Amino acid sequence: MRRRQFIQKTSLATAAMSFSHISIGKKKEKLGVALVGLGGYSTGQLAPSLQMTEHCYLAGIVTGTPEKAVSWQEKYDIPDENVYNYDNFESIANNADIDVVYVVLPNSMHTEFAIKAAEAGKHVWCEKPMAKTVKECEEIIAACKKNKVKLSIGYRMQHEPNTQQLRAFVKNQKYGDLRMLEAVAGFTMNSTGIWRLNKEMGGGAMYDMGVYPINAVRYLSGLEPLSVMAYESKRRPEMFAEVDETMNYILEFPGGLMANCATSFGMNMGRLTVTCGRGNFRLEPFQSYRGIKGYTSDGIQFSDQVKSQQAVQMDDDALAIIDGRAVMVPGEEGLRDIKVVEAAFKSAEEGKRISIH
Repeated sequence: MRRRQFIQKTSLATAAMSFSHISIGKKKEKLGVALVGLGGYSTGQLAPSLQMTEHCYLAGIVTGTPEKAVSWQEKYDIPDENVYNYDNFESIANNADIDVVYVVLPNSMHTEFAIKAAEAGKHVWCEKPMAKTVKECEEIIAACKKNKVKLSIGYRMQHEPNTQQLRAFVKNQKYGDLRMLEAVAGFTMNSTGIWRLNKEMGGGAMYDMGVYPINAVRYLSGLEPLSVMAYESKRRPEMFAEVDETMNYILEFPGGLMANCATSFGMNMGRLTVTCGRGNFRLEPFQSYRGIKGYTSDGIQFSDQVKSQQAVQMDDDALAIIDGRAVMVPGEEGLRDIKVVEAAFKSAEEGKRISIH
């Protein structure tokens, strides 16, 4: 099917829908989710996880590639009227099957489609990082508030049970008061010609992986960083001509608490360590899709593995919508992380510590 035929077909199917399908006042038991962008994460993680969820299901897709639309429809039994492209996306407002739009696009496209989803009256799940700039994050938050829809950022680790165990250790001071944090996340990227190497599209290690350490030290400490000192390095400058390959950054929190963080597209690493007054504990790996393992200084090991981190995340967020309560990771979480990212880039460029406001 050629692109023009695809657009016409999906536009006509959407236009044919009737509002009579909407059950006013009836509480849904399962929410319909439309994935916007059918790249690797949607294909390999989100779509399979939506087959395991209890409170939401894969109801629709948005793609600019007709061939993908056909194969996804066949695989997941998605009806024609729930298939959209980027030109007719706004008409999703008329589709009562779809309650949530999950934005899984390159970082530079998050703001546009999160706002369009909110304006269509759909709840918004936005993959991390929330956006490229603080201003864009604020625009997404404002659009969701204006249209009275919920906004959640895809920080799956906050929903993950081993991560929650670390948070419990900090909260109940099992190992004493918090003294220092360390968080590193990265992988060796060898592919070229993809959006992660493109500055305008929001590529680079700090946006893609750096938000994991930032979010982790923030949710463990329960504090917001006061300043950051960052250092950028490149082992392969020809490949990373536009974006950062490796970033080391130190965050200073109130009370003198420090967090040593690093992220990279040049090395495999994933560790979250908490040092307290009477011992320490860590997750290693701490942000992988599976195999999260915990260790404590007194010999305790734990590894509570779930069927799918993404399924747990999406079920949690769906239940929050169904029950009318606050989501676990609202837009403000994504905004606060991007404040740190912006300050880190400025610090690396200017070679000095930057205050975070």
